[in-house]
Amino acid sequence: MTLNQLTYFYEAAKLQHFNQAAEKLHISEPSLSRSISSLESELGVVLFEKTGRNVVLTKTGDIFFEHVDKILREVNQCDRKMHQLSGSGGHIDLAYVAPLAGSFIPNMCRAFLLEEKNQAVTFTFHQDITSRNIEGLKAGNYDIIFGSFVKDEPNIKFIPVMQQELVVIMPKGHPLEQYELIDASAFANYPVLGYTRNSGLGRLTRDFFTHNDVEPNFICESPDENGIASLVAANFGIALVADVTSIHRDDVIIRKLSAEQYISHTVYMAYIKGRYQMPAVQRMIDFILVHSMH
Repeated sequence: MTLNQLTYFYEAAKLQHFNQAAEKLHISEPSLSRSISSLESELGVVLFEKTGRNVVLTKTGDIFFEHVDKILREVNQCDRKMHQLSGSGGHIDLAYVAPLAGSFIPNMCRAFLLEEKNQAVTFTFHQDITSRNIEGLKAGNYDIIFGSFVKDEPNIKFIPVMQQELVVIMPKGHPLEQYELIDASAFANYPVLGYTRNSGLGRLTRDFFTHNDVEPNFICESPDENGIASLVAANFGIALVADVTSIHRDDVIIRKLSAEQYISHTVYMAYIKGRYQMPAVQRMIDFILVHSMH
């Protein structure tokens, strides 16, 4: 059973006339008749009965027509969808770490959509730690992810797109507020709020403290700066976080680390090497390459 056979049957059933159906399909009537006869032989049923010059569906033909109608509508819908995806439309599955949800992802996607060729593109957004986003990327659930660099992933292309300085935040009135620059050793003297330890920023900040021989008293972990800043504002402790929009609030004091202890976090865009990318996804990758630090 082929798509051509189903199409020939459908038109003959709609027009109730083999010759008219053949003309509409731009084929000869014998070709159409042979195709339908072959279809009837394959199915083991009679689909049409002749009534003069016309044909009508048998009872079995009526049942078959219902299924063929659904099949051809689905094929046409699929065809339209594929043309949409290959043209100015398309859909992109993005995954990213929580710290990027506040401004980076929304601003980047909005700028992408402002270009005329991208206005019909739609997105699905997913938020998780880098390791789980990597799993989803390799499984084909995501087209592009944003987060930390991960070693030993030879099939994934990592491209740096943004640099974030890490700063110290504290509640208003905290003893450290009087200092313009904060030394890493200060974290040994106060309760500390940190990133989730198995996240990229969690590992980075803990490595920073280890490198500077500091053993902070972590009292809480959070996946993003908004949660950490809220706890800091409520006087739960201090924190070392990426300098992002969500920490700039009236109830939080921000201080830089001493110059020799400067530390930053690089955000990467990642996608599977050699995997076919839908046109919209490729345009997104190219857009980010142009507008990033790369």
